[in-house]
Amino acid sequence: MRLIEIIADAGHSDTLRGIADQFEVNDYWWGTEAEDGRRSLRMLVEDQNRQAVMDALQTLLSADEHSRIVVMPVDAVVPRPLEEEEEGQRRRQAATREELYSQIERGARLDSNFLLLTLLSTVVAAIGLVESNVAVVVGAMVIAPLLGPNIALAFATSLGDTELTTQALKSGLAGLGLAFLLSAAIGLLWPVDVTSGEIMSRTDVGLDSVTLALASGAAAVLSLSTGLSSALVGVMVAVALLPPTATLGLLLGAGHPMLASGAALLLAVNVVCVILSAKLVFLAKGVKPRTWYEREKARQSTWLYTGVWLAFLLILLVIIYTRRQVFP
Repeated sequence: MRLIEIIADAGHSDTLRGIADQFEVNDYWWGTEAEDGRRSLRMLVEDQNRQAVMDALQTLLSADEHSRIVVMPVDAVVPRPLEEEEEGQRRRQAATREELYSQIERGARLDSNFLLLTLLSTVVAAIGLVESNVAVVVGAMVIAPLLGPNIALAFATSLGDTELTTQALKSGLAGLGLAFLLSAAIGLLWPVDVTSGEIMSRTDVGLDSVTLALASGAAAVLSLSTGLSSALVGVMVAVALLPPTATLGLLLGAGHPMLASGAALLLAVNVVCVILSAKLVFLAKGVKPRTWYEREKARQSTWLYTGVWLAFLLILLVIIYTRRQVFP
């Protein structure tokens, strides 16, 4: 359940009331008309009607640049709404397109906080890898913000949003580049024990790595779309992109290019699988733009990008198989 507040010209009052009645919004109340001619309306909207109400409101108010639609979370309602008696009617509604966009876009911003978190997590990961300390490596996974740009890239291509796609690519490349350069510098200055269990585990890639990355990317999107954001911590620990990047930099800096190639392959597998599985889940969830024109554009980009990532995955699988044959 969400509280949706609409601030719009008072002339829209009858149409807004009609939208509330159409989608069976029983709890709504009006504010007084302000001096600028605008009036507020608050609706308490059930989960199953949330996206439909948002689409109807945007269709009505898209041409009015002075209107605003604000979505607010609801922690509790007293008395509680009557629950459906039939178990089959109980279901958790996915977050709306607009809620997802707001949350995912924040995770793809290339700002000082993103770079600082990447820098700090790289240092923590490098120490954990060199010292073979699992707890420290897990801590670096949780800190690292590199998952956000990858999920944003899958989401943006589902909507055909070029601006968010560009933003996600910039953030992802900047984060990976910073982590790689910093870990390579640490590898040059710090003795690296290549027998470390944490390092060696990230130089060997198999089908289990592919499966883990696919499952974790899907879980990340499901946790977002169902509002269970706390589950993201577990997802980030499962398939963080930072440790393979740090391993790659450390090994190259320490002069072990053959071992570094395994870490590079693992990093590539994680990136491709996370984006591909996230893309497929967004597709299965029906995440798409509101208007017909935008949907057509998004449909073309969806098939294009899905095909590209599938091709990358097939190439990586061939490389993994060949590597296994050459280095059994």
